Amino acid sequence: MTKVLIARELPDDVYPALEGLDVVRRDKTSPLNGDEMRAALRDFDGVMCTLGDQFSAAVFADVPAPRCRILANFGVGYNHIDVSAAQAAGITVTNTPGAVTDATADIAMTLMLMSARRAGEGERLVRSGAWEGWHPTQMLGLHLTGKTVGIVGMGRIGQAIARRCHFGFGMDVHYFGRSEKSVDFDAVFHSDLKALAGSADVLVTAVPGGPETRHMINADVFGAMKPHARLINIARGDVVEQAALIDALTRGVIGGAGLDVYEFEPEVPQALRDLDNIVLLPHLGTATAEVRVDMGLMAVENLQAFFRSDPPPNPV
Repeated sequence: MTKVLIARELPDDVYPALEGLDVVRRDKTSPLNGDEMRAALRDFDGVMCTLGDQFSAAVFADVPAPRCRILANFGVGYNHIDVSAAQAAGITVTNTPGAVTDATADIAMTLMLMSARRAGEGERLVRSGAWEGWHPTQMLGLHLTGKTVGIVGMGRIGQAIARRCHFGFGMDVHYFGRSEKSVDFDAVFHSDLKALAGSADVLVTAVPGGPETRHMINADVFGAMKPHARLINIARGDVVEQAALIDALTRGVIGGAGLDVYEFEPEVPQALRDLDNIVLLPHLGTATAEVRVDMGLMAVENLQAFFRSDPPPNPV
């Protein structure tokens, strides 16, 4: 029977879909370590892996004749897998696009509102017992309605964020990407990232991770932003140069930020945690029960289709 490793604990509703496969469950929340990844390639026909499981070129090189034929990634982002090395080893890589789009866009809006309206600061104030009551100049933030959002990356998630901003908050949408998109609302394309940054009241990242986007948001971009502008990152942590962000927030180059991902995740430096003008979430982008079940079922269908000798629905 086809032997499959499930590298993390999944929602209970996902497991029945694995019927017909010889499933080994690794019911842990931590990433696979190096030895576990090498054993996965050597001892299993397929692996459902996820964020943090660093299948690098070195890992593939250490298992020159892998038994594994498919890595079914649980998640849309797959920059933790060296896809070229996997394919050179004869291993198919799949992911779970679509299932994550709306939930991730919702988290972007959560961070936008929390940062603009200083909700994190306000909640800490109430919990501290130091709140003295309402007054006309208390914790004045940024009104989002009618402002300009700049979206870096206008793929599925970027467009979902844009629609929420445009139709929900009457915001003007500007965006940067590899090419101009045809969308069902007014949107202004920028071919220059710093020009986009200078136009926006809120700058939102929605690009894939990887070498091409590492430190895309850096000191030059922060320098181009308006002093009241917010940066929101729901993409991958290293899309934003963390040291440059800390400097920009500390010196008041930008007005605030909201992060769901971090450059050295799960490490969040004290310098970030000490800042009041940043909202910090623990990578909640897809963290709803319904979405995680959908992601799991999509990953399982990629496995099942592959082992039926059908094309998997979501190859990368």
